[in-house]
Amino acid sequence: MSPSSVGREQIAATEALIRPHIRFTPVVEVDGPDFGLPAFTLVLKLELLQQSGSFKARGAFANLLLRPVPAAGVVAASGGNHGAAVAHAARDLEIPARIYVPRISTQAKVDRIRACGAELMLVGDRYADALAASEAWAASSGALPVHAFDQDETLMGAGTLGLELEQQAGAVDAVLASVGGGGLIGGIAAWFTDRVSVVGVEPELAPTLTRALEAGEPVDAPAGGIAADSLAPRRVGARVFPIAQRYVKRVVLVTDQEIAQAQQALWSTLRVAAEPGGAAALAALLSHRFEARAGSRIAVVISGGNTSAVNFE
Repeated sequence: MSPSSVGREQIAATEALIRPHIRFTPVVEVDGPDFGLPAFTLVLKLELLQQSGSFKARGAFANLLLRPVPAAGVVAASGGNHGAAVAHAARDLEIPARIYVPRISTQAKVDRIRACGAELMLVGDRYADALAASEAWAASSGALPVHAFDQDETLMGAGTLGLELEQQAGAVDAVLASVGGGGLIGGIAAWFTDRVSVVGVEPELAPTLTRALEAGEPVDAPAGGIAADSLAPRRVGARVFPIAQRYVKRVVLVTDQEIAQAQQALWSTLRVAAEPGGAAALAALLSHRFEARAGSRIAVVISGGNTSAVNFE
């Protein structure tokens, strides 16, 4: 399947397959002034309440249910959330799993992976180090590699979030989602296509999609910042890029301080404890780097909550 053929039909079929294994996460509508913003409606998709604590469960189950899994089981590399999702799905489906994570992964994510019974390997300082180690293990063991973002099934799983959001929220003017390797934004964009303005949000210190769009192809970018454990691979996915190039209308960069402020605002206003990567999309609105017109409906994906920092006050 080519990247451009990951579309609505495939996403709908994937949703039906994974539905028994995932949660129908809630949507909360909030008035903009509640966050000190103009008079428009914020439609928050609380995907941090998903199985394993992030949207990644959708892609994990899609991979394990759509692809033949060998006796050696599965292997994944992750900053933490994808690893936790694959570990959870593997436990649910009784499949052996080995997860490689870099040492920057938070303790909350490491603990969640271990709690699911997967074999955990701490390797290197960045996601790229864990990915290289996982690829070597896949080659030597015969385990099925489950990529965090650059895999058709991962994209189709992420796309089910867009399908679900549309069912819940109806018409919206824009959907804002964070960008790391691009699996989330790619899946959402493949679902909405040109029908809704899909906007990516990424840290200034990890501008993977921004650099790729500037270059016309995926290229290496800096991989740092407060959300490095979830939004800082070296480059956006090759399968993701054509979808993003065609359907993502804009990419907004936000600072680490703005991401932290979005975390604080979610906690102060709604008592929602999001991790940095999970709050990045909201940071684009709170920082006014993305301006919404009065009376509009703007959907924001709160993509993950695997953090041990519950009380931000």
